Amino acid sequence: LEQRADEEVLRAKQTYQNIIEEKDKTVAAKTKLEREAAQIFTLYEMTKEITRHFDEQEAFNIFKRKLKENVGIGDCRMADDLAQAGGVPPDYSVFTLKNKEQKLGFLLYKGVAQKDKEKFDILGAQFALAYRRIKLYKEIETLAITDASTGVYTRRYFLERFEEEIKRAQARKTAVSFLMLDVDHFKKVNDQHGHLTGDEVLAQIGGALKESVREIDIAGRYGGEEFCVVLPETDAAGAMLVAERIRKSVAKKAIKAYDATLHVTVSTGIASFPADGKLPEELIDKADWSLYRAKSQGRNCTVAFGMYNK
Repeated sequence: LEQRADEEVLRAKQTYQNIIEEKDKTVAAKTKLEREAAQIFTLYEMTKEITRHFDEQEAFNIFKRKLKENVGIGDCRMADDLAQAGGVPPDYSVFTLKNKEQKLGFLLYKGVAQKDKEKFDILGAQFALAYRRIKLYKEIETLAITDASTGVYTRRYFLERFEEEIKRAQARKTAVSFLMLDVDHFKKVNDQHGHLTGDEVLAQIGGALKESVREIDIAGRYGGEEFCVVLPETDAAGAMLVAERIRKSVAKKAIKAYDATLHVTVSTGIASFPADGKLPEELIDKADWSLYRAKSQGRNCTVAFGMYNK
């Protein structure tokens, strides 16, 4: 009887031990699930917040804030190119932002504890996906507003921006100038050398145009061989300087197109806000009239509307 009682006690102890172990496993599993759920929620919240924005810096600021909320970290920076960033600073580690095999950039970070490293990697990978989405959006947006043949803005986008600049100038009481440029004797280029050569001429003039204006200026293709430029905060005198810079740049350019080397020129008309008009349509009409005068004066020259209408 005594032996049987001891066996019963041992069995009871073993059962109790098994229950304790199962309880511990359940608690551990619950804790793990809660941790994973919190991690998923963090990823969801970060992704949701980032996808509201299409600005790369703003997206990174959100990511950095989420890092500080969920991971012990000293500092985190983003770089498109390590060499341009001056290399990796002392005590910093590198996380490569990539989509499959495509590198998108780098995170330079320090102060991440070993226990938080996995969490940092997960957040970093999720940020890379969101960052790629932003880049894709910008690439698509750029394609939509860029004239494929010349690399300058499309007419539609250009006119939208022109209207915005006029409104801004009205509010700030500043000047805006509008240039309309036409490639001289372009029909002859097409007739003598073919349309493919003509397309290459337009492409290189588009490149010369972009190189000759400021970052705030807006260069577009108006149609055919006509280009246009909006010059914010620029009066007629300033516009004349820009137009002449463009004209001289094009005139001295040896355009190599297939088996031909060509030299072409441009004629330009200028109209300025508010002196020559208050609306985009008025300025376009007056710049077009000035362009006609430039053509009639022998081409390869610039005419401002105010030169004839003071």
